[in-house]
Amino acid sequence: MKAIVHRRYGPPEVLTLEELPSPEPGPGEVRVRVRAASIFAGDWHIVRGAPFFVRFSTGLRRPRNPIPGIDLAGAVDQVGPGVSGLHVGDEVFGFASGSLAESVCVPADHLVRRPSVLTVEEAASIPEAGMTALQGLRDHGRVRAGQRVLVIGASGGVGTFAVQIAKALGAEVTGVCGPTNLDLVRSIGADHVIDRTRTDVTAGADRYDVILQLAGTVSPRRLRRALVPGGTLVLSDGDGRLAGVDRILAATLLRPFVRERLAVFVTNENRKDLETLAQMAAAGQLHPVIDRTYPLARAADALRYLEAGHARGKVVIAA
Repeated sequence: MKAIVHRRYGPPEVLTLEELPSPEPGPGEVRVRVRAASIFAGDWHIVRGAPFFVRFSTGLRRPRNPIPGIDLAGAVDQVGPGVSGLHVGDEVFGFASGSLAESVCVPADHLVRRPSVLTVEEAASIPEAGMTALQGLRDHGRVRAGQRVLVIGASGGVGTFAVQIAKALGAEVTGVCGPTNLDLVRSIGADHVIDRTRTDVTAGADRYDVILQLAGTVSPRRLRRALVPGGTLVLSDGDGRLAGVDRILAATLLRPFVRERLAVFVTNENRKDLETLAQMAAAGQLHPVIDRTYPLARAADALRYLEAGHARGKVVIAA
């Protein structure tokens, strides 16, 4: 099988297309013939091994798993021992380490069936970004119907899902994005849009029950000004020093001393939330936004484009 490989840390140029043996599924696993995968900011941090603390989980001197990628969609082509509920030929999507390859072995409980309303590219775009948005809003933001929600970074990979999920939860949604993406954010259901280059959301009179910060470098201290008393600020990732970890650390230190809720989290990949996202897509509540699709051989170009920070929605790689 062909796979994208990085044997050392560095810029996208370290990625090579190699021929590798096809993997064999172990107990509880299935092998998926990957038809599409998507990439997210974490992938280019892993490829670069930066910030350095990333390497404590991926390998200090060189990558432990040389094949990047986590999101995928495709068809089951082999079933390992002890697997029930999935069969050869089933169209699935989910998450697995090393998805930038023609085949990958995946624990069966990391996959769900692909709804017929989704193309393989759309399904591949959902897992990591969709779960981040869902968990950030539902679990950490505790969004309820009728609340006002502000999504900062509304045109990005996670942000486009967050706008739609907040609407599905019954919120009044305001999306913050750059001037070229205002129409896009409106088109996916935002009630209001703010051009980040013209308006400082912390300086206006509007107040929000929940703010989900997915981009930008505005500090938690300043964003508190845009919350209602007792409101919630949720930070997932974004820009800034140490890939935004400086703001997450600041929120953690500030949290005991303020009346607003400051929530930070790491996405928890799980099958139950995959099923929820699949159901939302089947019900017409979730429409993935795909910016560009690249062939597997051009994965380095895809990562370079994503790293530049201008992607509208998700970047997908077709295997």
